[in-house]
Amino acid sequence: MSGETTGYDAARTEELEGREGIRKRPGMWVGSTGERGLHEMVFQVVGRAMNNALAGQGGGSVDVTLTRDGGVRISDNGPVTAARDTGGTGLEAPLTSMPAEIEVGGPIVYMGHGRTSGELYLANVLSSRLTAEVRCGGTRRVQAYARGVATAPPAAMGSAAGSGTTVTFWPDTEIFETTRCSFAVLAERLRQVAFLNRGLGLSLTDERAAGGARAVSFRFPDGVRDFVEALDAEAGPVFQPDVISFEREDPRMAGTMEVALLWGGSHQERIRSFANSRATRQGGTHVDGFRDGVAAVVTAYARARGLPDAVGGSWADGIGEGLTAVVSVKLEHPEYHGATRELLGNPEVQDCVAEAVREHLGNWLRDRPTQAAQLLDGILRNVPQD
Repeated sequence: MSGETTGYDAARTEELEGREGIRKRPGMWVGSTGERGLHEMVFQVVGRAMNNALAGQGGGSVDVTLTRDGGVRISDNGPVTAARDTGGTGLEAPLTSMPAEIEVGGPIVYMGHGRTSGELYLANVLSSRLTAEVRCGGTRRVQAYARGVATAPPAAMGSAAGSGTTVTFWPDTEIFETTRCSFAVLAERLRQVAFLNRGLGLSLTDERAAGGARAVSFRFPDGVRDFVEALDAEAGPVFQPDVISFEREDPRMAGTMEVALLWGGSHQERIRSFANSRATRQGGTHVDGFRDGVAAVVTAYARARGLPDAVGGSWADGIGEGLTAVVSVKLEHPEYHGATRELLGNPEVQDCVAEAVREHLGNWLRDRPTQAAQLLDGILRNVPQD
């Protein structure tokens, strides 16, 4: 190793303190050393790329490639300025140090309001090698790492068109039980995230297949509205053929919400909920607020028209039958209950979502009296009779 390289590494001796702790206890940071933890690490790096892509002026995209030699390459076309200003890649800090306010297992994809992430650092530390590339100001700059430690300073590697970043990493076989990612698992997760981030393009290419590369791509211009339509596509005849959807920013919860709903022909209630694009399978305050808002609007509508009593648990049960909905919130400071982080706990979110649902669903019913009557008749048929 050259003296220059040795000096570069010596100047970053302090980086090793956290690195060794993460390598000894990787499950604390990515959940497990099995396939689930491997995919979590990939999703975290995808999240950083999405943050960057969505910071641009439309047309944002993220491309994920499973390389033939076992690596994962994640590239975005977002804006970059630091590399031109500093002569580095602009990724040195996030690659070599954990942010002061890191949330263990925290949000891994675009949050809309601020970013709290340790994704690049974790991927760097838990990979046998990693290459970071930045395209900025007509120049391509590259830096290589080995198990979280830079092997040389950033270097200019020729010209480049456009802007963006590419991070390629090889998960460490000393850490993970398997380093082979599942194409199906990644594809389904990217499809879901594309629904939750309207207009963002996401693609996945697998170069490992013996029969040649396979690829999928996703971009949904209507976001969660498209998500609800996809969830309801195989259901029977609908009570209410139009998807009701809205988006709102609310400073009281320091974030935004996107909600879409449809009463379809199935006999099941299907509510999918997300916080910062992470599935909250146990629900939480955003789902409670959604249910409160829907129940309040439908009950008030029925009472105003002299329809049967709209009070009590049986009415609430009837409202949910056939309801398909997506409730997505993006919060600056999400709070969760439980170790699995699948239950959102921010108390202020419940009132904010309930208020927004009451307003938007109430306006929809008022503006479409014929469709509203048909919808309500369908719901009333589901209410258990005493």
